[in-house]
Amino acid sequence: MDNDVSAGNTTTTTTATVGRLALGITLLAFGLGHTDLIDGVTAADAISLAHYVGGVALFVAGLLALRERDTANGTAFAVLGALWFTWAVTDGARGSGNAAGLFLLLFALVALSLTLAGGDQLGQGVHGLFFVSLVLLAVAAFADSSSLAEVGGWFAVAAGAVSWYAATAAPAHWPTVLPRRAASSGRGVTATG
Repeated sequence: MDNDVSAGNTTTTTTATVGRLALGITLLAFGLGHTDLIDGVTAADAISLAHYVGGVALFVAGLLALRERDTANGTAFAVLGALWFTWAVTDGARGSGNAAGLFLLLFALVALSLTLAGGDQLGQGVHGLFFVSLVLLAVAAFADSSSLAEVGGWFAVAAGAVSWYAATAAPAHWPTVLPRRAASSGRGVTATG
């Protein structure tokens, strides 16, 4: 087995697992609401879940992670908990398209900051996919484009799936990092004989 493949990080706390599950569930509901995959389900249907699971539970998980000195997850969970809580209490940014677009664009910058801040590969993947989703949804809101919003929804679904995987990987002892390839010396390998 490659030493660069971790079969679950033993230092991952229960708080990180709970936070990633809360984020994953919220992203899946929010994303699926934008995709039109399920007839009659919209992003507005995710408001209650976003309020309590994505907002309150995720924010509390962030505070607990910060208390455990897990600054990467603590910061991400607290900030994203504030995002979901704000989105939920504003009723899914039901103002004008431009107001909704601005809200989404500002939080896209937060997701970009979380992506660039580092942390583990799965966390960066979640934040990076969520960043792309928020940018697409912001542009869709500005342009009133349902097809672009659908694409943004699929990126949110992907982010939710990665977050769910990250939460499940540690306790299930699944790989949590991608293996690295050995550095090439630039010389070709030849077989003799």
